[in-house]
Amino acid sequence: MPENFNLDRLPTPIGTALLVTDADGLLRALDWEDYEPRMKQLLRLHYGAVELNDARAPRELRTALTGYFKGDLDRLAEIQWRVAGTPFQQKVWHALPQVPAGSTLSYGALAAKLKVPRAVRAVGHANGSNPISVVLPCHRLIGSSGSLVKYGGGLERKRWLLRHEGIEVAEDAGRIKYGSHRPA
Repeated sequence: MPENFNLDRLPTPIGTALLVTDADGLLRALDWEDYEPRMKQLLRLHYGAVELNDARAPRELRTALTGYFKGDLDRLAEIQWRVAGTPFQQKVWHALPQVPAGSTLSYGALAAKLKVPRAVRAVGHANGSNPISVVLPCHRLIGSSGSLVKYGGGLERKRWLLRHEGIEVAEDAGRIKYGSHRPA
């Protein structure tokens, strides 16, 4: 039997967010309307057969996300979520919310924090298959040189999210400019 999830759409300043929740109201996926096929593919990879039913996400979830997009960055911590994936993917995904808003971390630094310093590529791959964009802030991971690298929702969204969180992003080479914030 397919896994049944609910699908809702939430307008944001950077496009319509797709919110996938389970019967308990927990967020299972957050992606962008223009990347819906990729989101569905990730859901199949993590859950097998999935049936998405149009239904409104819980009010608390919608309110927290709306608050985040209006500038209350701490609202993401209120969102309850659940992910399926390999133990390593889950380790990476659970580490992402520990990177505070207004800061970034390189893939290598996250690998080191997870005590697998040679697993930079594996961290990058797990980050790239993160099913819950924004809430599990994969946009806060950057290249070792401070450059913006890969974001499933597109680099323009990554740039917007980082600026929204107070990170200055240079236009020229897509590099982060730091005053008091430096990548680890």
